[in-house]
Amino acid sequence: MDENLRQPHNIIIEDRKKFTLTGIKDVLSFDDETVTLNTVLGKLVLKGAGLHILNFINETGDLSGEGKIYAIAYTAEEKSGGFISRLFR
Repeated sequence: MDENLRQPHNIIIEDRKKFTLTGIKDVLSFDDETVTLNTVLGKLVLKGAGLHILNFINETGDLSGEGKIYAIAYTAEEKSGGFISRLFR
């Protein structure tokens, strides 16, 4: 994937049971309740029940899955800091 070209990022949800995403750089973590993705627009978290990734094509950034979807949210980038900054989170 050429980083100089901006890849489109789309989310399609069908009946809260199926999801298709484009612009996915990497799958950071997943289980049956949470899928965490790195997208071209930042970190994305899907929450639900019985979540399964059916297909992920790394070359194109396309991902599809299924399961009951409760929430989708983009998260702010966390900046690592010292002990004091972690203490006051």
